[in-house]
Amino acid sequence: MKKFLFLFLILTASVFSLSAAETSHQSKYKLQPTDILLITVHGQPDLTTKARIAADGYISFPLIGQVMASGLTVQDLEDAIKKALEKDYLVKAEVLVFIEEYHPRQVSVIGEVNKPGKFTMTAERDMTVLEAIAMAEGFTKDADVNRTKVIRIENGQRKTLTVKVKDITEKGEKDKDIVVQPDDVIFVPESFF
Repeated sequence: MKKFLFLFLILTASVFSLSAAETSHQSKYKLQPTDILLITVHGQPDLTTKARIAADGYISFPLIGQVMASGLTVQDLEDAIKKALEKDYLVKAEVLVFIEEYHPRQVSVIGEVNKPGKFTMTAERDMTVLEAIAMAEGFTKDADVNRTKVIRIENGQRKTLTVKVKDITEKGEKDKDIVVQPDDVIFVPESFF
């Protein structure tokens, strides 16, 4: 009986810590297009809404219409909906937003790697260039590792960053192993020698 109680307590603590980690992650996470949200307003079941963030960053919510969600945290969106509801419709609105499904965070690794492709980034932590290349099973023997490029789109503009991998692996300069962002493309060119 004591053994069962001990196991129950361990499992309960594990579930609680996982829940706390998820809550912490959600508090920092910036909402993105294609995320699916479940939005509830306490005491207002007719306002319960399941919404996918559209490509333009907006969701549609009863009574208030279009609400910008992309780029906001869960707390920011809760506050925005609360404010809009309290402005014209409710005296006190208690809004809860839950992320049911995250936008797939993926990075593409192409060129001189052993397994080129698109790889899913974990939602719990950031991924670096070397970690993405490791997911692509490393460099080929023909790779020019010091000309590795990260191609990303920022504010509608294409940006290319060069990563000198030997500075990271041979000189220990870990700060040069940049964090990749969702939808980045990592390109490893072929060596000319």
